Amino acid sequence: MKQNLTEGNVGKHLIDLTIPMIWGVFAVIAFSIADTYYVGKLGADELAAMSFTWPVVTTLGSLAMGLGVGASSIIARAIGEGDRLKVQRLTTDSLSLSLLAVGIFVFIGLATIDPLFTALGATPELLPLIHSYMEIWYWGMIFLVIPMVGNSAIRAAGNIQVASMIMIFAGLVNIILDPFFIFGWAGLPRLELAGAAMATVIARATTLLAALFFLYREKMLCYHLPKLPVLLNSWKNILYVGLPAAGSSMIMPMSIGVITSMVAVYGNEAVAGFGVASRVEAFGSIVLMSLAAIIGPFVGQNWGAKQYHRVHRSLQLSFLFCLFWGVFLAAIIAPTGSWIASLFNSDPKVVKIAATYLLIVPISYGASGAIQVASSTFNALGKPLPSTAMILIRMLVLYVPLAYLGRKFFGINGIFLATAFSNIAVGWLGFIWTQKTCADEKRQRAESMDGKQQLVNVSDQN
Repeated sequence: MKQNLTEGNVGKHLIDLTIPMIWGVFAVIAFSIADTYYVGKLGADELAAMSFTWPVVTTLGSLAMGLGVGASSIIARAIGEGDRLKVQRLTTDSLSLSLLAVGIFVFIGLATIDPLFTALGATPELLPLIHSYMEIWYWGMIFLVIPMVGNSAIRAAGNIQVASMIMIFAGLVNIILDPFFIFGWAGLPRLELAGAAMATVIARATTLLAALFFLYREKMLCYHLPKLPVLLNSWKNILYVGLPAAGSSMIMPMSIGVITSMVAVYGNEAVAGFGVASRVEAFGSIVLMSLAAIIGPFVGQNWGAKQYHRVHRSLQLSFLFCLFWGVFLAAIIAPTGSWIASLFNSDPKVVKIAATYLLIVPISYGASGAIQVASSTFNALGKPLPSTAMILIRMLVLYVPLAYLGRKFFGINGIFLATAFSNIAVGWLGFIWTQKTCADEKRQRAESMDGKQQLVNVSDQN
């Protein structure tokens, strides 16, 4: 829990933090890719059913991420301030808050499977398949939310390597267990979609044990019950950042759910192709997601230590890298989309839809990375409203309306064009907004220092 990010070369810190996180995010995305690959072998209906679960699973994952963002923001700033007792209290209270949230959402989720997925456009023949996956996944939410919050606390302390190792181990467990549960290897019952959910739940359970063990070992937990006002104050501070972060994170998968319902008009194969392309996109964006994940702890610690110039420098380097990496990804993915899609499913329509998406959308990947970096930055600063505003503009003002119009005029290609345009527009906004925020803080600090100096001069004269 040292202020280990407030000194030294900024660029080197970003590289040293991002590289281990790449492997952690790679493991998480890899098991999603593995799920898609194995389920794709079951058939187009099973793949479509899993694609319908994606927005819901991601929405509830966003709840966990939002709580983690709120916890990471205040914990990183407390570390920057050098307040160990405050760090312990906030870490423990964030875990108790996540446990409460799990109980609420498991109950709601299990009671709304049929109406929710019917509203998303799932056909009656797909609902039994969706049930088999979601009934297991909902009960495993405790192994999703609590470890994610715990891992966020670990990252806030600058222990990116540990957080990454936990993610890697869980990903490996999931990938290894998938074929055993899905296809019934080694004499196990063939569970198909339910097996994919079972493998995910077991893998997540390992992250719960690992995160709690590390937090215990590093003395980041309190073992006495706080007074109610103290607990509520901790929850309020976490939720001040966490609720907008969770809300804005939920907006994206919920909007994708709306987009999925638009794609569903073109058939189950189109939904399956959209699902394949979405997972390939996530895999290609691993580096940008990793950078966004570590920029929060770096900014939080330096902001808490009042090292504003280091925050500004880290953002300059991060945005430049997003631009470079986006161009690199587009040059690789766009011409190879058909081949990549065929690895998951051989259905010509599935391949065509996925390949079309991967031809159009990659031009905006750099801007999408800039959005993630800007959002993580504002949350780390304890300023969640700009982050929320960017997501609202991106998804509700631009993406969904433009996708609706694009479908009417250009068919399914219009939906994909809307994706690219909304990414580029809001990525530019995020860059401008973060630069202005840092400049304003620098100016306010300079004015404050001038004011203090004037008071000292007046005092000396007297």
